[in-house]
Amino acid sequence: MPELPEVEALKDFLAEHLVGHEIIRVLPVAISVLKTYDPPPGALEGREVTAVRRHGKFLDLETAGGPHFVTHLARAGWLHWKDRLPDGPPRPGKGPLALRVALETGEGFDLTEAGTQKRLAVYVVQDPAQVPGVARLGPDPLADDFDEARFAALLAGERRQLKGALRDQSLIAGVGNAYSDEILHVAKMSPFKLASSLTPQETRRLYEALRTTLREAVERSRGVAAGRLKAEKKSGLRVHGRTGEPCPVCGDTVREVSFSDSSLQYCPTCQTGGKPLADRRTSKFLK
Repeated sequence: MPELPEVEALKDFLAEHLVGHEIIRVLPVAISVLKTYDPPPGALEGREVTAVRRHGKFLDLETAGGPHFVTHLARAGWLHWKDRLPDGPPRPGKGPLALRVALETGEGFDLTEAGTQKRLAVYVVQDPAQVPGVARLGPDPLADDFDEARFAALLAGERRQLKGALRDQSLIAGVGNAYSDEILHVAKMSPFKLASSLTPQETRRLYEALRTTLREAVERSRGVAAGRLKAEKKSGLRVHGRTGEPCPVCGDTVREVSFSDSSLQYCPTCQTGGKPLADRRTSKFLK
C-alpha cells in the first residue's frame, strides 16, 4: 500500500503535471471505484486543476470553482501517468483499469487496482473534509507543529501495542504497515510494546525515529517518476518485506509475524532482546 512518502511523491509529481491544465474527461471504468455520486464525476470536466494536496494517504486534486477529486489507492491500487492516453474510451472488462482522467493536452492518468478486493476509492466532493477517511485523520507526522510534546500526548494512555498505534490513521496520518516496521526497527522497539508503557526517553527515541524514517523516505522518493515509486520504496526498506534476510544493522535474521491479512517484520537482536515473537495474533515472547 502506498504510504505517506509515496503519496507525497505522487502529490509533487501530479502538481507538476496537472496544475494549470484542464480536465476534459473523467471516465470511470469500474463502478466500484466511485464512492460519491453528487456531484458526479462529470462536474470536474472543463475545470482547471489549481492545486494538488495530500491528506495522510489521500490525494486531493482541487479544481477552479469546482469540486475536489480525492482518491485513496488502498492496498492494491496505483496511479499510472500517461504522456499520451490511448485514443477512444476505455472498455469495461476484467482488467485492472478502474478510472481514467484526461487533460486537454492528451496527457492524463489511469487508476488501476489488482486483485478482487476492490478497495480503491474515488470521491468527488466540494470539500475534502466530506470524505470520512479524511475527516477522521490524526495529525500529519511531518507537519511543522507536530513536535515531541504533541506526539507524547497522543500516546499517553494508549493501551494498544506500538505497531497498531502507529498504523491508526485517526492517531497519526499516513503511516502504514511497511513504515511502522521501519520506524520501530530504527527506534529499536518491539512492535508489541504497549504505547502507554514508554518512558520519556523512549518516547523521544520513537518520535525521532518516526520523523527521520519518513523524511528520509520522502527524500528518496522526491523526483522519482510515478511508475518507479514502488520499486524505490522497496529498495529503501530495511526490515519490512525482508523476512529471512540479514538485518542491515546487526546481521541477525529478519523474522516475521503473520496475521490473517497482513504480516510484520522485525529484527530480534535490535528490537526484542534477541527473543523471537510467537507468530500468532496474540503474540507474546516465546518461552
